[in-house]
Amino acid sequence: MSFNIEAEPAELAEISPTVYEQPLNERMRTFLRLEFLYVQAGYHAESANSWSMRAAVASLLEILAITARSDARNEVLKELERHASLLKDFQTKPGVDAGRLRSLLSNITRLRSDLTTVGGNFMAPLRDSEFLSAIKHRSAIPGGTCDFDLPDYSYWLHRSAQTRTAEFNAWLTTIRPLCDAISELLWLTRENARPKKEMAAGGVHQIQFDRENPCQLVRITLDPHGDLFPEISGNQHRCTIRFLRWTDAAHHPQHVEADVPFVLTLCT
Repeated sequence: MSFNIEAEPAELAEISPTVYEQPLNERMRTFLRLEFLYVQAGYHAESANSWSMRAAVASLLEILAITARSDARNEVLKELERHASLLKDFQTKPGVDAGRLRSLLSNITRLRSDLTTVGGNFMAPLRDSEFLSAIKHRSAIPGGTCDFDLPDYSYWLHRSAQTRTAEFNAWLTTIRPLCDAISELLWLTRENARPKKEMAAGGVHQIQFDRENPCQLVRITLDPHGDLFPEISGNQHRCTIRFLRWTDAAHHPQHVEADVPFVLTLCT
């Protein structure tokens, strides 16, 4: 693993990119899903209307569902420890920004301390909430959270935006030690890799990974003005990228047979 402290090449920095990501292990899949839901919950919670709050609550409930199925907290603590160890190795290397390195290590230490302090059962108040449990139960039914199904939810949604947002933010505070740590880990994972220009011959590109330095995340950067997108499949040993051309929602995307330039980033 190399710690990238240099600016991106000028030709890459000028690209206004569309980035596609493919996780290569279950831990990374979980982290990316939790990051996605955490950002989505925060985004919708900022809106004053009740429809956005419904979306924010739905995201929160999905976070609770994912963390109930996995030991995300211990996985995050292990990853924080791994990244701290990797960063400490750079303390004796020349050319490293010592101030930035200290800041990164300080962030990891703080996040690890916060997550350790809350304990393993820190989400119990949310999981034990009868109010949230009722919404979760009814959410499994199409349209099951209508006003006539959950009058108490309807009442809560029609309270003042200030009161409703304050209560929702209190729920977010409960999950924040985990989700903030995941956000930092994914930022480090992405930043620690160098992008490289590649060419997919005939619209297909295959990658064989180094067994000694396994890849966790594949990132594909494309020109946002094009009509192509990648279909990525792989595991810890190899990966295949196929480029497809979007037509419209009524037709299946078409495989591209021409050579496709793209930017590849392999994150370990």
